[in-house]
Amino acid sequence: MNDGLMGGGIHYLGEPGAMAVVLAPLRRQLLARLREPASATQLAAALGLPRQKVNYHLRALETAGLVELVEERRRRGCVERIVRAKPGTVVVDPTVLGHDDTAGLSRIQDQYAAEHLVEVAAATVRDVARMQTEADESGKRLLTFTAETGVRFASPADVHRFTEELTEALREIASRYDTPDGRHYRVVAGGHPNPGPVQTDDQGENR
Repeated sequence: MNDGLMGGGIHYLGEPGAMAVVLAPLRRQLLARLREPASATQLAAALGLPRQKVNYHLRALETAGLVELVEERRRRGCVERIVRAKPGTVVVDPTVLGHDDTAGLSRIQDQYAAEHLVEVAAATVRDVARMQTEADESGKRLLTFTAETGVRFASPADVHRFTEELTEALREIASRYDTPDGRHYRVVAGGHPNPGPVQTDDQGENR
């Protein structure tokens, strides 16, 4: 699979080299400004940088497949290239960023551990982004589903009881729809506090 795979809605970056292209602060600035077409000269003037430096970074983004040529204009005996950021969402594989073989996150199976939730979520981002890119390239639709809700727990003990009931419910529903010759789906259910000030109970546990 190429470092920068382009799809209609997702730009998947799954290799460290490809990530370095887009994660540099200046290149992120350029991508943000290139929501509207512009030339290296225009961008250099807006950012107060030498045109040669901006052009170098634009070429790197274009090579990675994140920027595309819109038109070429002849001005004063030279050709001015007008480019723009390709539409879509840039997805950086979180399982590659900060990868450490000694961390062993993938071996954590505690369903109440934040590390395990992060590892599972990262793998989901990676797998869905890859498959969506491949589906876009082949003109097919990737059938996925998402179910979300909110709940307010009175205590950490309720979180545990809820998790046990949800796990059992998922197993029961899955058993009714599972067929030996069907297409295999991975179903993940996770929960985390809504972002905001962390509240703790009398035992010091997060709520």
